[in-house]
Amino acid sequence: MDRPRQSRGALLINNLPQLQNLVKRDPISYKEEFLQQWNHYDSIRLLFEAKPDDAENAGRFRELVTFISQVCHCYKEETKEFPGQLSRLLMEHYGTLNNDLKRSMVQNLVLLRNKDIITSIDLLKVLFPLLPRTSSSDLRLFIRTTILTDIKTANARHKAVKLNKAVQVMLFGMVERGMDAEVIGDKGKLRGQVRGEGANKSAGDEAMWAVMVAKELWRKNVWNDPKTVSIVALGCFHPVIKVQSACAHFFLNSEEAVEDSESEDEAPDLGKLAHQRQIKKKTKGLDHKIERSKKKARKMRIAQENGTNKATPNFPALHLLHDPQSFGEKIFDAINKYDKRYSLDHKILLMQLLSRVMGAHKLTVLSFYPYLTKYLTYRQLRITSILVCLAQSVHDLTPPDVLTPVIRKIAHEFVTPGVAAEVVAAGLNSIREVCRRQPWCMEEDLLGDLIEYRKSKDKGVVMGARSLLALYRDVNPGLLKKSERGKAATIGMANGSQPLNYGQEQRPAVTVEGLELLEEHFAQLRAEEGDDAAGLMDDDDDAAWEGWEVESASSSDSEGWHDVSSDEGDIVISDSDDDRPKSKGKKVQPADEDEDLKPEDAATPAATEVSLVSNLATTKILTPADFALLNELRLKAVATEAEHGLAGKSKKRKLAELQANKASVDPDAFLTEADLLGPRKKAKATYEERMASIQEGREGREKFGSKKGKIMKENPSSSTNREKRKNKPIMMVLASQGVRSKKTLSLSAKQRKLRKHIQTAKKAYK
Repeated sequence: MDRPRQSRGALLINNLPQLQNLVKRDPISYKEEFLQQWNHYDSIRLLFEAKPDDAENAGRFRELVTFISQVCHCYKEETKEFPGQLSRLLMEHYGTLNNDLKRSMVQNLVLLRNKDIITSIDLLKVLFPLLPRTSSSDLRLFIRTTILTDIKTANARHKAVKLNKAVQVMLFGMVERGMDAEVIGDKGKLRGQVRGEGANKSAGDEAMWAVMVAKELWRKNVWNDPKTVSIVALGCFHPVIKVQSACAHFFLNSEEAVEDSESEDEAPDLGKLAHQRQIKKKTKGLDHKIERSKKKARKMRIAQENGTNKATPNFPALHLLHDPQSFGEKIFDAINKYDKRYSLDHKILLMQLLSRVMGAHKLTVLSFYPYLTKYLTYRQLRITSILVCLAQSVHDLTPPDVLTPVIRKIAHEFVTPGVAAEVVAAGLNSIREVCRRQPWCMEEDLLGDLIEYRKSKDKGVVMGARSLLALYRDVNPGLLKKSERGKAATIGMANGSQPLNYGQEQRPAVTVEGLELLEEHFAQLRAEEGDDAAGLMDDDDDAAWEGWEVESASSSDSEGWHDVSSDEGDIVISDSDDDRPKSKGKKVQPADEDEDLKPEDAATPAATEVSLVSNLATTKILTPADFALLNELRLKAVATEAEHGLAGKSKKRKLAELQANKASVDPDAFLTEADLLGPRKKAKATYEERMASIQEGREGREKFGSKKGKIMKENPSSSTNREKRKNKPIMMVLASQGVRSKKTLSLSAKQRKLRKHIQTAKKAYK
């Protein structure tokens, strides 16, 4: 019996994947079937707008949305309202829609963006509001990844200015919407209210996601403009503590800010890759992967040797701040105003941000130093972090009158006989760091008292006092006693050298120190190489400039002889060598080779002063490699004099200074707590350090336990109970139950026991 044949439309109604394939192949022929599905979608959409939590039609609606998203590019006129309908449904009923349906609709919006049905701006206008409202972690991760990938792809070849401006405006709006809320704080009972419900929480979540997106795009080097910094800077004044903390960590570039990038910065395991190369199939892809891993490992090793991978403050972000003075004043106003609401950790975080901004831009916030004074006591929690904030905020333009009470407070609280040596060392090092940035804040009598601690028995205190003495020997020896100034400072004062006054800048250098050593080195190379030395040095200069940007300059044609024609009229003489006209004809002799110049006229003081300057400084442009070689030659020369006993104390100090400069990687890096604590005795180890030490001591050692009775046996085992009884202490034997029971035995029991012992002994000798 034949089956009833169904029509083509009836077959395709319930088989949307097959219809999708056919529509893509021939859109015109299957337009009627598509319109039928479109009408079905439109009717279900109206039902969902009236009842968003309808679970019966959710599956069918999800299938229809996916089908229309796949084929909407074939019927652009009929589906022109489709992206707007999806966006409106998501924005208005996002909280009540099914999770699977929400994910499907978001994925289809991304598909429409990939097909260029909608623009990136239209997509991001929908995704950004959904990000803080999403409760599903998987969907939230998908939305976040989509946003970052879309912006990064748009800026891959060139900057997408229009897109970046639109996104930055949206991020600014997300941060600004919660700025008018009340600051709750995170201190004491207020800590539980930070995660409260309501408009404040939603505004905080929205601002938090805006800051996270801006930070991630900055970290990936997609955005590096001042507008991105302004978004994060605005978040530093947000009433939600979580947003403030995230923005402050961005500028400080601390471990919390780079936590997400740790997985990307891990060094590749070259041993594991080499093992895979041996056991797996040999392919070109695996070979390329190994080569890339070797290059990455080499770069990370070089960065680690040079110290460039250290966690340093985010200098580009700090320097791109708009109006840093107002930014610093607002930060201090927030600290001072909400002092009772902020916890100590959060206040120190804002202090660190303020101090680094003040140090980077040389700002002056005078009220900051009296505010810090109340925390300057050695019993204060996290006092080392507060001292670091104080030292970092000082610069050469800070008024000394503001710092003098602070220095006196540190000296009275820390540098006293009644405290531990570590406290005294921290106080001396803190005073030294403050005075290194502003030497005029020190008083003469206080300096004399602090220097006397160089006679202490503790190494940290001695080094702190000596470093303070060495500092003032260089910057202002007039504050020291005559017996404490040292030879170099005394000679300098006798020659009339004066310290720089407050606000006065140093004079520019006339020449490069030790340049004659480099000139002698090049002369020695010329003597060894002979005629080919000049060409070799030129090649070395070209190689030394690799990786450096050098501005091209046209060579001057004014060297040597010039032909000057006599028929071109008078020669115009100009004050500038660049404006001199080029002439031809008569040879003109340079002025420095004039025959009328007498030898005795040349021996003038000016000529003598010029002759002291190395010829290398006027004939050669020094490359970075030349400066590195110069430092090596200076260090080698001073070390040679010290080895042969030709160097005095000043030379030895110079050698130590050169070695310290060579060892220091980043002299402009901000201070750390270890710099203020100085050298310390062995501090108490943490639990992790103690466990690591225990595990290290167990390496290569046999298992712990007694070896008695295990050495001369085939099967290692412990000693028997009979062997153990032989070594039992006599007092324990006398107190045992067996010995005490012998005293209470009857005569018959003793006879039975003796008879049993005799029988056992006879059996032993058989």
